[in-house]
Amino acid sequence: MRILIVEDEKRIASFIKRGLEEEAHAVDVAYDGEEGLNWITSFNYDLIIMDILMPKMDGITLCRTIREQDIDTPVLMLTAKDAVDDRVEGLDAGADDYLVKPFAFKELLARIRALSRRWTDGKGNTLEIGGLKLDLVTRRTVRGGKEIELTNREFALLELLMRNTGHVLSRTIIAEHIWDYNFLNQSNVVDVYIRQLRRKIDESFEEKLIQTVRGSGYKIQGGTNK
Repeated sequence: MRILIVEDEKRIASFIKRGLEEEAHAVDVAYDGEEGLNWITSFNYDLIIMDILMPKMDGITLCRTIREQDIDTPVLMLTAKDAVDDRVEGLDAGADDYLVKPFAFKELLARIRALSRRWTDGKGNTLEIGGLKLDLVTRRTVRGGKEIELTNREFALLELLMRNTGHVLSRTIIAEHIWDYNFLNQSNVVDVYIRQLRRKIDESFEEKLIQTVRGSGYKIQGGTNK
């Protein structure tokens, strides 16, 4: 997933960014509401994590502004304000969930997994196609009864393909979901990771799941997906 953090406390933003990157998410950071709005209107994100109390534009105003622009990216409000009225105000402004500081990082990850179902048509925590199974909680990958070791980035790429089974994803779309802004200029990085992924999940099997659509990009197809 590509995630935007809008948080003016740099220590907290750095902590969240580092943790999410360890989970193979692509993460960009904005340090005030106006900068956050600029990022949101410039790039497509799978999730936005935003604080409420920020300079230049607070989180409530930012959330309301992007909803008025018909941007429906899931928003997780992250704030020290825990009064019921504050939570209601955030949700009424268009937020999808609310997490109060301080928080356990594993709870943040659980809420991200729940919100991610919004952009994946409600698919559950296990994806399957052609005998290939991907467990999004334990992060285990199995095909034909054999466990396959994937790096975090390979896992993220495979998850993106499997959540979009049968749909062609361009290199640009893949890069925008898997890598952050700093990596978008590395034009061949997608092809390199596709080759690595094919070697691990397709090479030993007769049915090849990852397919190249010439001039368009890549897709995964075959068997039955759940």
